[in-house]
Amino acid sequence: MNLLLTGGAGFIGSNLIYHIIDHPEIRLLVNLDCLTYAGRLENLEGLERHPNYRFEKADLRDKDAVFDVVARHAVTHVLHLAAESHVDRSISGPGDFIHTNIVGTFNLLEALRATWGGNWVGRRFHHVSTDEVYGSLGPAGYFTETTPYAPNSPYSASKAASDFLVRSYHHTYGLPVVTTNCSNNYGPRQFPEKLIPVTIESICARRAIPVYGDGMNVRDWLYVRDHAEALWQVLTRGRDGETYNIGGHNEWANLRMVELICDIMDELAPELGGSSRRLITFVKDRAGHDRRYAIDAGKMERELGWTPAHTFQSGLRETIQWYLKNQDWVKRVKKKA
Repeated sequence: MNLLLTGGAGFIGSNLIYHIIDHPEIRLLVNLDCLTYAGRLENLEGLERHPNYRFEKADLRDKDAVFDVVARHAVTHVLHLAAESHVDRSISGPGDFIHTNIVGTFNLLEALRATWGGNWVGRRFHHVSTDEVYGSLGPAGYFTETTPYAPNSPYSASKAASDFLVRSYHHTYGLPVVTTNCSNNYGPRQFPEKLIPVTIESICARRAIPVYGDGMNVRDWLYVRDHAEALWQVLTRGRDGETYNIGGHNEWANLRMVELICDIMDELAPELGGSSRRLITFVKDRAGHDRRYAIDAGKMERELGWTPAHTFQSGLRETIQWYLKNQDWVKRVKKKA
């Protein structure tokens, strides 16, 4: 395949590229990224010399650039990860989310429709979405592939809209598509604005660790390398037109997550001063903060044989160790942002 991967300089994208770049099915992997604050070439050091890798600096909002990349590289498969994804930023500035997540996806779909010209054999478009499109859960139950959409933030609304666009291109034009909705990812190279790296960096700096509201908002956490394998399985083996939910079977309240990180940090880096739990500080809850997300990933296991390979304790410890060893990376990406 000639695989186009959008957003490959970001957190999930870069981990995915490292996971699949040497797979024998890939003849060419084209990474399209506009290098926003969260998309960094530092995430891809060494790949520029790989014979099967090409980087294209382009913005999905630029229709002509998207058409050019798809045609010039004779793209046969797409893994579409590129998106504005930080909920807090969507609340303060929703416009970028509308243009990137909706219009950008539309431009990509149109480029594929024009370039593939109805010849769908050996073609596939994999749209990567989020569990946030389903809204908020109560204390029980799980999101399934048939859960009605109920997005509650500009971010999740923009992703829901792009999901529906992808669905419509399958049913209207026959475009071969699959969609995945994943739970919260964690792991190396995540930009330090999300909960886990924010907590780690706050502890390193011995400053207050911000926890929204009462800290009892629950998320299902998925190690990014397990997500990468799941994405590959769906791209290559999923059924056309189907949606697959990818989760870690791993629910944690935000406060309990932060406390666990504090304890591991105190163990791994005692020189920081210990007693990191004292840094926990409750702050005003953000607007539209969904109470609980939880994924039923049973379809992934039944149809594709996928389950997470990492336990949460091993994945989280590996993530914390990576950040402790890569403080120079953290400083560089924060400075450039």
